[in-house]
Amino acid sequence: MSRSYADLPLHYGQVPPWLYQRMSKLGVAIVEAIVLDYGKSAVLQRLSDPFWFQALGCVLGMDWHSSGITTSVMGALKRSVNERSKELGIYICGGKGKYSRETPAELIRIAEKTGLNGDLLVRSSKLSAKVDNTAIQDGFQLYLHSFILTNEGEWAVVQQGMNDATSTARRYHWHSPTIASFVEEPHTFIYGPNQGQIINITDKKADTTRNGILKLTKEDPERLLPEIRKLVMPTHHDVKAKDVDLKRLGSVLAVAYQKEHLDMESLLLLEGLGPRTLQSLVLVSEVIHGTPSRFEDPARFSFAHGGKDGHPFPVPTKVYDEAIQTLENAVQRAKLGNSEKSEAIKNLAKAARQLEKDFQPNNNFEQLIEKERNESWKYGGRTVMGKAKPPKQKPNDGQLQLF
Repeated sequence: MSRSYADLPLHYGQVPPWLYQRMSKLGVAIVEAIVLDYGKSAVLQRLSDPFWFQALGCVLGMDWHSSGITTSVMGALKRSVNERSKELGIYICGGKGKYSRETPAELIRIAEKTGLNGDLLVRSSKLSAKVDNTAIQDGFQLYLHSFILTNEGEWAVVQQGMNDATSTARRYHWHSPTIASFVEEPHTFIYGPNQGQIINITDKKADTTRNGILKLTKEDPERLLPEIRKLVMPTHHDVKAKDVDLKRLGSVLAVAYQKEHLDMESLLLLEGLGPRTLQSLVLVSEVIHGTPSRFEDPARFSFAHGGKDGHPFPVPTKVYDEAIQTLENAVQRAKLGNSEKSEAIKNLAKAARQLEKDFQPNNNFEQLIEKERNESWKYGGRTVMGKAKPPKQKPNDGQLQLF
């Protein structure tokens, strides 16, 4: 079995209300946009991709590399998506700690509303947790279990375990269409640090062990989609140039600050938005419309709305609010049959991808972060430590030719 791991440093603390509310609003707007353009299954498929999930957390303003992304993103989505479940056809159950134990009861209630097989959903939830907590003995104990399902019965699981001894976390991703068996390589991805030799009876090579344990089992489980990608999240808290695809980030900034790369129709439909909001919307657009290969450097997406801890810069709340309003407006107009503004947002990601082909970045990455921090106060910048203040010395005026 080809396994993939990545570090998630354990972080503790609470998400401040001013950020959590915005995460909920932008999160459900992104989900709704995906449902409108690609369908409910696409939401579950993306949630089962750890690279996309990490990028989503960054766009929502969470710490770009820590374990807290999982808890906070799933909590914010559960709050906002479930308020719209009847309309979206998507439900989120479970959560952290005691909320994970409420998953069976939540699934039964949803089954009663939708006509789904509640017992089968509960069984799937329990088995996915058992596999990651017991069948795979990798030193991580589960403390979060989120079960996401559609009103058609398709489901995904995002769950996370912690290892106190190493101060690391591991996130596990499941998606029901890829699962032929719960006992042989059921995951779409396992996201955590390499711990060396572990006990994993879901490994394909452990079939002899499983057959010895499960003597009464006649089923011969088939191999599923292997884990083929590796993502290592570093322990350093700041975002460094090596964490980001500078060519991709540079094309984002070029689209935002040099609007000639956009077609005239998109410019007119996005009229009134400043370059800083366009920068955020380009990255939001890519989260909605990007292909899996676009999320291999999730740290890049922290340049949409910064991070609550101030890395790479404080959360620009005014920009965040304008991005939410623009996306919400585009989604509502698309639902009424007027999709021009939604297409204009999609074109932001297209323009960045087109520009990226011949883009040559320079070495001004640190200046970009300094510029964002110096100007943060203009955009309502905030961190868990308070509001951003103007710099003591006036920053150098003029457009920063970053890339």
